[in-house]
Amino acid sequence: MSQTEILIGSGSDSDSLNNISICLLLQVALPCALFSDGMTILKLKGGTNAEMAPQFDYTTEVFRPLLEKFGATFDYKIIKRGYFPRGGGEVHIRVKPVKQLNPINMVDAGQVVRVWGWAFVAGTLPIKVANTMADSATQALLKALPNIEVSIEAYKERTEEAIGTGSGINIVAETSTGCLLGGSALGKREWKTEEVGVKAVEDLLQSVKTEACVDNYAQDQLILLMALANGKSRVKCGSITLHTETAIHIAQLLTQAKFNIVKEGASSVIECEGIGLSNG
Repeated sequence: MSQTEILIGSGSDSDSLNNISICLLLQVALPCALFSDGMTILKLKGGTNAEMAPQFDYTTEVFRPLLEKFGATFDYKIIKRGYFPRGGGEVHIRVKPVKQLNPINMVDAGQVVRVWGWAFVAGTLPIKVANTMADSATQALLKALPNIEVSIEAYKERTEEAIGTGSGINIVAETSTGCLLGGSALGKREWKTEEVGVKAVEDLLQSVKTEACVDNYAQDQLILLMALANGKSRVKCGSITLHTETAIHIAQLLTQAKFNIVKEGASSVIECEGIGLSNG
């Protein structure tokens, strides 16, 4: 099998370019890599934890298991973290091509059985900031979802493994039917530290309350995969986001796949008859 290495990101010293989200770069490149004629190594440079985009930890802990339901996956190595607002991180992704993508059927959310996660600080921030975020998130979770298992780790990145000063929190809820839902927040000067943990929980609870099988961050990322899959996919989510509406419009134009949205109270089920793209 042949192997291709691709560098995507900025070699510039510009802060705005260095903080391009590595996760968004991966979203663009992944479908192409999955249907390439050999192994692809993506060397992505930018922000691992950037604003207005999923954090890289979400991509590995929530999105990758979803991708595996389609019959695909990727390996990764974090060379260096790049935190908002400075960015400058680097991640290497190894993608093995697939013959076809499988359709998925996720319409039973089940009940939340456990939540885990991690609160982090990097640069000049002390570890107590991470501890405060973890504690406030744990208290908010136990209040909203009593009698579940909660485990949130707090840690400080080593100086040589991260660029910039930053903080944030990622949490993942697992349900009785195997669904994974994410919530996250990045620290900001205008927010108190304990507010960051609470905002991540509120982010997560939006999906839990609508009995969604995927959260709002995953919605639009699944659309192209559903369009390319070999068969009918059905995914239950909350309200359809503008990103998802745009993704459906573009996917239909590019692939001629047929999408349908079925409303179920506060939830929506996205249905798609995939084109069954085959990798020759």
